[in-house]
Amino acid sequence: MSTSDVATLTDTMPDYAPVPATALGPALNEQGYHVGRVERNLYWVTDGVYQAAFLTTRDGVVLLDAPPTIGHNLQRAIDEIAAANGVSNRVTHIIYSHHHADHAGASFLFDKNVVRIGHEETRRLLLRDDDPARPANEETFQDRRTLEIGGERIDLAWHGANHSPDNIVIHLPDHDTLMLIDIVNPGWAPVYLANLTEDIPGYVAAHANALAYPWKHYIGGHMGRLGTRDDVTLHQQYMADIAESSKRAIDSVDLTPYFVKYGENAWAAFKGGLDEMARTAAAPVIEKYTGVLAAADVFTESTAFQVMQSIRLDLGAALFVHP
Repeated sequence: MSTSDVATLTDTMPDYAPVPATALGPALNEQGYHVGRVERNLYWVTDGVYQAAFLTTRDGVVLLDAPPTIGHNLQRAIDEIAAANGVSNRVTHIIYSHHHADHAGASFLFDKNVVRIGHEETRRLLLRDDDPARPANEETFQDRRTLEIGGERIDLAWHGANHSPDNIVIHLPDHDTLMLIDIVNPGWAPVYLANLTEDIPGYVAAHANALAYPWKHYIGGHMGRLGTRDDVTLHQQYMADIAESSKRAIDSVDLTPYFVKYGENAWAAFKGGLDEMARTAAAPVIEKYTGVLAAADVFTESTAFQVMQSIRLDLGAALFVHP
């Protein structure tokens, strides 16, 4: 594509609100990653969009997720820290937060003898998907499991489906850190459909579940910085505001004009009406959070649509019963 073609195309693209400085993280190095200390021997890695973490222990390295966009930079980051601290750079364990390829798709880069740990549903889904980039975890748990690896404690817990059926909490109590992926993107609104969430009631409950743990540092799996308890509380309020606005939109938007317009094309009528509901629900939330959460003006309408459907289909609100 020529420079003029690019310019013509970009001129037709919508403009969005500036990204607040508070949403941005540290600069990346020449290899395209940043690695930093979370607490003591716990470190995090980001490429500015995805995040992983690792724990150096006396027996080797425990890797928490393996996003393919970070890819080989995971080992480079581990090598950098290991060389600086005089510890082993050998990855002995990988803990999967959940089965999705965008967070586990670089697992194959590590030795087949690495111990892979995750929820029992993660193993079932990885075996189903049969993706060679994501070897299924050999070790599983159902509700809770405490790991002791190289003298370090890692608590795993499943509180039910949220973003995905198998998404877990990874708590490192000795490092004041909680890792919970694809729920809160610190400083940012969630992307399409509430971070492509499969279970909205579980997603909404995940904030309270996270805040029930003692921690200072939050690893959310996305974007360029670590999170805080304030980030989780802010996102919890954002979702609550979307839910309240969605309820009002469900009650106020009249679908009649769309059925008059489209007649027997019921799907066109539903699309028009539901899109209007989503726009109506999103508008006050976008106004409130623009400049507070990056991309609130980009994705709030999509998330409002998903929340609105959950209110209708999971909670049974505003469903018509024929007399």
